[in-house]
Amino acid sequence: MKILVINAGSSSLKYQLIDMTDEQVLAKGNCERIGIDGKITHTLDTGKKISYEVAFPTHTEAFKELVKLLTEGEDKVISSVSEISAVGQRVVHGGEQFSKSVRITDEVLQTIEELSDLAPLHNPAAVLAIRAAREVFGEQVPQVAVFDTAFHHTMPEKAYMFGIPYEYYEKYHVRRYGFHGTSHRYVSNRLFEISEDISRNGSRIITCHLGNGSSLCAIKNGVSVDTSMGFTPLDGFIMGTRAGALDASVVTYLAEKEGLNSREMSDLLNKKSGLLGLSGISSDNRDVNRAADAGDPRAQLTVDMLSYQIKKFVGSYAAAMGGLDAVIFTGGIGENDHHVRKRVCAGMDFLGISIDEILNREMQHGAEGKISFPHSRVEVWVIPTNEELLIARDAALLAK
Repeated sequence: MKILVINAGSSSLKYQLIDMTDEQVLAKGNCERIGIDGKITHTLDTGKKISYEVAFPTHTEAFKELVKLLTEGEDKVISSVSEISAVGQRVVHGGEQFSKSVRITDEVLQTIEELSDLAPLHNPAAVLAIRAAREVFGEQVPQVAVFDTAFHHTMPEKAYMFGIPYEYYEKYHVRRYGFHGTSHRYVSNRLFEISEDISRNGSRIITCHLGNGSSLCAIKNGVSVDTSMGFTPLDGFIMGTRAGALDASVVTYLAEKEGLNSREMSDLLNKKSGLLGLSGISSDNRDVNRAADAGDPRAQLTVDMLSYQIKKFVGSYAAAMGGLDAVIFTGGIGENDHHVRKRVCAGMDFLGISIDEILNREMQHGAEGKISFPHSRVEVWVIPTNEELLIARDAALLAK
């Protein structure tokens, strides 16, 4: 069984073709600048890369081009589209309607489209990709929607409600939804496979998905009980360009002082804040680290704030779960920045966290392993995430 995994943006379409026999990625790529001009970058499992410009007026043309690369010429990896058993579509927001992955029907597609108010940058793109895939593959190839929010449906009401009038939850569904659920689910399940001492039942785990967008998740008995992102991915702690949680009065105060409307304020908090806004240097954690090492005081402040805020979430989630068995680092920063891991874990001996700095430094560039000392009561792991594989697994299961 071969599954085509799709992660669509408004002007892009990332894809992977995965053979579920051995879960090997046969080919992957990205169709960029859809609706502008167009470019495709395609990588084979041999490492060979193919890249060229091609017109992509819509997502449909992008699908046709990737199918052409997969099925034609000397670099083809399948003989025809009939070898594709299902298409797995990443959908950011499932609202309160979807608590798990589902096969896409007309009704499901309509609901995803109706939820666009909650994810205006993401859900419309997923709808375009689903319709384009239908046009290219036809109705006979099943499509499966895998939602970023679904994993967090197990959060109790006390964790997902906000302290605003209840009527706004009833009228507009304003609540904490959480994101990165596919990543949090993948790495926590992976821990149960590789840890000799931690199993799902009775476990208390904190997963740290750290990248340009970041979130933490408290996972008890294998299910999400709390997460740092909220109604939108803006909530939590500082990220590449996002402010994270802050006093809501800061928003109204700055809007009044600067004469900003709601769209301009959203732009400030989502695109001009976080590492970029604080450091004044870059939204890339690596650039900020280099500047801090060179003595830049604002960069150092940014570095300190990031680890401090993550550390506070770790402590609060351990309290909420009544203890802690493991911490997992994943995502671009979590997998590769040993400095961040060291700073987050420093001074956490009281929780039972003690990491081996030699092992910590070795864990990067896709390495997987435990970085805590054998005597540490809490296991600390670096586990590379693989959201595409989890999407493929869900799609394969539901396509049968």
